[in-house]
Amino acid sequence: MLCLNLKPLHSVRFRPHSFLVKPQSLRSSSTSLRLSTSASASMSTSSSSTIEHFVLFKLRPSTDPSKVDTMISSLRALSSLPSVSHLSAGPILRLRSAAASELAFTHLLHSRYESKEKLSEYANDPAHVKVVKECVLPIADDVMAVDWVAEGVAPGPIAPGSAIRLTFAKLKEGSDATELTSALASAKDDAGATLVSYGENFSPARAKGYSFGLLAAFPKVDDLEKLTGGHVEAIKEKVKPILESVIVLDFVVSEPPPSSAHL
Repeated sequence: MLCLNLKPLHSVRFRPHSFLVKPQSLRSSSTSLRLSTSASASMSTSSSSTIEHFVLFKLRPSTDPSKVDTMISSLRALSSLPSVSHLSAGPILRLRSAAASELAFTHLLHSRYESKEKLSEYANDPAHVKVVKECVLPIADDVMAVDWVAEGVAPGPIAPGSAIRLTFAKLKEGSDATELTSALASAKDDAGATLVSYGENFSPARAKGYSFGLLAAFPKVDDLEKLTGGHVEAIKEKVKPILESVIVLDFVVSEPPPSSAHL
């Protein structure tokens, strides 16, 4: 099913303002908690590829719902920045693994870029910095980010309303990521997804040790409940010995903001 929820299922449903979390101290500076990395390495232009950027947020359960709405609308408005190819932000639909439930993230941002340089432009754009400082940091207990290069995937938008199964994998010490990559490549055609994107994380500082990311997109939420059986289950068993932990969760791609939206 192109997700690596190898631990017992923990399904947690969230409403936009229902946060089952324990407050933690978040003392890092606004620079260290920017929602993307200032990557400077250039990408090869010999084949189609895209930069996938994911940020998970754990918001304080006592947060005023109006501040949550402001954070979400402000993040979505960043889709108008010239560096951004796609941006979706909103509440997480379900937490599907033990590690995901333990970390208890409540919201998610996903954005895509044509290159690492474009991601860096986004990270340093004054509009982005302002949203982080004024709308995210004051209400967030924890933030996690993972970035990868998806080879063979064009950096275009994902249709609003699409259902996404997102998996982050933490490999056991000494394990070879090429084994995981090979296994995912062999399962890609069996997923039934409209889009599959995966790769090694190139921004380890805020990834909590998770070194691999996988996105599988489907037309609607009901499709996520059909991801079982067959060859994909065999692939899961094959890679299980090399994995220490997995975060698995679902979310729905948000509608784009009105064209007049701005920060």
